[in-house]
Amino acid sequence: MRRLAVLLAVTLSGCGAISEHETHVSVNSGGTVRLAVIPKSVGLDYWEKVHKGAQCAASQEHGVSVVWNGVSDETDVAGQIDLLQNYIGQGVNGLVYAATDSTALTEISTTASRAGIKVLNIDSGTDPQPKNVPLLATNNVKGAKLAADALAKAVGPKGGKIAIIAFHAGSQTNDQRVQGFTAGLKRHPKLKLVETQYSENDYNQALTVTQNVLTAHPDLVGIFAANEASDVGAVEAVRLAHRAGKAKIVGWDTSPDEVEGVREGMVSALISQDPFRMGYDGVRAAVAQIRNHRQPGNQDTGVVVVTRSNLDNPKVRQFVSPICRG
Repeated sequence: MRRLAVLLAVTLSGCGAISEHETHVSVNSGGTVRLAVIPKSVGLDYWEKVHKGAQCAASQEHGVSVVWNGVSDETDVAGQIDLLQNYIGQGVNGLVYAATDSTALTEISTTASRAGIKVLNIDSGTDPQPKNVPLLATNNVKGAKLAADALAKAVGPKGGKIAIIAFHAGSQTNDQRVQGFTAGLKRHPKLKLVETQYSENDYNQALTVTQNVLTAHPDLVGIFAANEASDVGAVEAVRLAHRAGKAKIVGWDTSPDEVEGVREGMVSALISQDPFRMGYDGVRAAVAQIRNHRQPGNQDTGVVVVTRSNLDNPKVRQFVSPICRG
């Protein structure tokens, strides 16, 4: 007989605002596997989908305890390091985490592994990526090339000036998306990249930098907004500048606000990752490592291009509004 208990608390000092949420599934026999699942931050729709996937996996495994915890801002690298060190000190069986900074977090993975803790990265890995730490993530370069294709299609054959609203330089996902998008532009030489700005994963910052870009380039025809905050801020800047339909937007991720932008025609397309699958497969892979001594490999969790015409496609819906099945 299984017992499901959910504990929600705000704890730990020295890491900024941190949310802790534990899903515990216990059974009559066998020891409990204790996992800490740490996103880059809490609060964004994307990470809540990761959380939902981790909860789903925990509910389907016997004797698995999953603590969900994260800092409030993806730029709080030191806070995430402190948080991970805390769980290493507690002696959890596994860490499943998304690195806020690809360089700074490598040592954490190594330290945890030396302590006998199984480590997996989801969404974002480290540089270098330890050989014994698998990465379950989107192929961000491939997805960003699709974004370049989608923006070229939206802008049309005449092309023109475009900009990137990225989010956090040094984050592996950010850097790969910028890299992939600029590589994809080689297939569309009539698109001219004039600026790359950073939102620091903040809506207000995204709004401000996009307004500045639109002011500097009143003939801008396109924007690639590389994550949720960047997209929502860019949409509002284009709306306020009365450039809707003139400055096309291709965003990344599928929060309700972003999907609404697609429905109303403000956003031409969204590149949707599968965060639910990252959380789900990350927990399942960690349990397999701990219980069965299976070493999983790296995994591409996939992307789809979301447009107004395919929003109700069942496959797309599972990316946009995932459901825990079975």
